[in-house]
Amino acid sequence: MRELRIRVLAGVFVVAGVLSWAGARLWNSVGTLPSVPLAAPVVLALIAVVLLATALSLRARLKAQRDREPGAKGVDPLVAARAVVFGQASALVAALVAGMYGGTGAFLLEILDVPARRDQAVYAGFSVVAGIAVIVAALFLERVCRLPEDDDHNNGAAAPTA
Repeated sequence: MRELRIRVLAGVFVVAGVLSWAGARLWNSVGTLPSVPLAAPVVLALIAVVLLATALSLRARLKAQRDREPGAKGVDPLVAARAVVFGQASALVAALVAGMYGGTGAFLLEILDVPARRDQAVYAGFSVVAGIAVIVAALFLERVCRLPEDDDHNNGAAAPTA
């Protein structure tokens, strides 16, 4: 499984932001701009909390297993792999959504004199922050579940082929 690359996430964020900003300008010229829902930052924050809780739980269980504590509950490799896949998917979606709300928020900064648009700009800003929190939590989860390098186990010998 490949690691998440911050450059890819940043690229998704920037492209989504630019397209969203351009789309918001175009949509506003027609007369109506869709609103930024209050639920957007809340849902992203909940996903970040779930990812962080999963990472902390797995880290504690892996540490107990590594230290050979009596009664330590091991980590099933399939559970760890599923957690990493969930984290990676969440990070990619969060980069896309945060970029989208970031672009919309950047457009809304031009029209802060309208109270409803000011509230939407705040919601968009919180969505970007919550999206970044999802990305950070996903990267932390990926780091927790990282396997040691093969060279450490084989002392530099070639890995056996199947």
